[in-house]
Amino acid sequence: MRIALVHYHLRRGGVSTVIRHQAQALSEAGIEVLIIAGEKPPEDLEFPFALVEGLKYTALPEGEPDGEGLANAIIAAMEAHWGLAADVLHVHNPLIQKNALLIPALKILGLRGVRLFLQNHDLAEDFRPDVYAGRFEYPENCHYGVINSRDYLYLHRAGLKTEGLHLIPNEVVPLTAAPGLERTRYLYPVRAIRRKNIGEALLLSLFIPRGRTVALTLPPQDKNNPVYRRWVNLAAELGLPVEFALGETHSLEELLGSAVCVLTTSVKEGFGFSFLEPWTAGLSLIGRRIDYVCRDFEAAGVRFDALYNGIEIPADYVSLLMLKKKMESTVKQVYEAFALTVPSHISQMMADDLGSQKTFDFGRMDEELQESVIRTLYSNETVFQDVLAANPFLKSFAAWKPDENLIASNKNVIGENYGGNKILEMLLDIYRSVIDIPVTQKISKSLLLDMYLDPLRFSLVGVGNG
Repeated sequence: MRIALVHYHLRRGGVSTVIRHQAQALSEAGIEVLIIAGEKPPEDLEFPFALVEGLKYTALPEGEPDGEGLANAIIAAMEAHWGLAADVLHVHNPLIQKNALLIPALKILGLRGVRLFLQNHDLAEDFRPDVYAGRFEYPENCHYGVINSRDYLYLHRAGLKTEGLHLIPNEVVPLTAAPGLERTRYLYPVRAIRRKNIGEALLLSLFIPRGRTVALTLPPQDKNNPVYRRWVNLAAELGLPVEFALGETHSLEELLGSAVCVLTTSVKEGFGFSFLEPWTAGLSLIGRRIDYVCRDFEAAGVRFDALYNGIEIPADYVSLLMLKKKMESTVKQVYEAFALTVPSHISQMMADDLGSQKTFDFGRMDEELQESVIRTLYSNETVFQDVLAANPFLKSFAAWKPDENLIASNKNVIGENYGGNKILEMLLDIYRSVIDIPVTQKISKSLLLDMYLDPLRFSLVGVGNG
């Protein structure tokens, strides 16, 4: 079997790591693999690689984009390596419009008989209008893949058939914690982008025992990003026990070895490595639960005993008028970016939701409102006690201790369900389906948008690509 894995680039982290793991597992199983990308990898690869510069990030051109040249280049790369096309062209994240020619090229490749498997790690419809391919219908009559059951359900409802839609989790490679280090950190191993909800990590630092810190590993790509600088400056001003950018001076192994546990406050994930990887390093996970991600893991047998659904802030300590204006304005901007008008029932639903709440989830606020809450909590003992009363789990932060039996159990479950052998078996089954089962199907983009644009799970820090 010949498999070509296609992506825009092979920069470290994210989807590129998934591709490397897939390539390694397939190669070890005797499958012929070719990686095709728009940029040279930062280091030598162990696998055959073809550079197709037309795949790199490109802006949307004027007029009707012509994917013929890119389609020809992808075919030429496969023929140069094998003398013929791959049995399956496995394309990662093709519906996120980072390259204006990719979707037109895939349509051409499909019409030429190339078997396509389009694996989606993210979907633009999930409040990411900045990468929405609004001018294009998505490729038809090919196989699609997703990495969580929510995306599977939504794409199925939007028109894809069960025989042409596949759920393929990512492989979880075990992490290692360096032994013998003093454990003082609540480690948040993350690049500090908006949807990681960094303000909430600062808020939690107010509830941890003295002598411990909340520690973040990586800054955003732009260290001068104003959102990131806001949190660095606030932590410094208030003297909060928060450490930033430790991954630039310490290895992950060292940081894990210095961790009491791993922390997550993210409001949106695709697969959710952060919910599984800590257990493989012998560490517990505490923090914010993302229901559509955790449900999949719990169905496999993973237990999360120290996650919360939200941090409720009493309405008396939130500027309701400002929150309402921010919510309405951002939703309007999102809909307009998708070339839509906010339906009247959505506006009413949001108004009813905001008007009926006695508390508001900290994770739905933007940075300005979050900072205001943190400052009030820091300076006012009455507010601090009221927030504790609204969130009883916060009282246990100072006394929390890891459950070694739970760690061992979760580690075993993760190895059995998300280890390399299991994921390889699933991947090969999918490839056989792509080869043997032709499908006639099409995604309704309007239906897909309706399902993702749910105002009741809308978070101001979860909008866009950050």
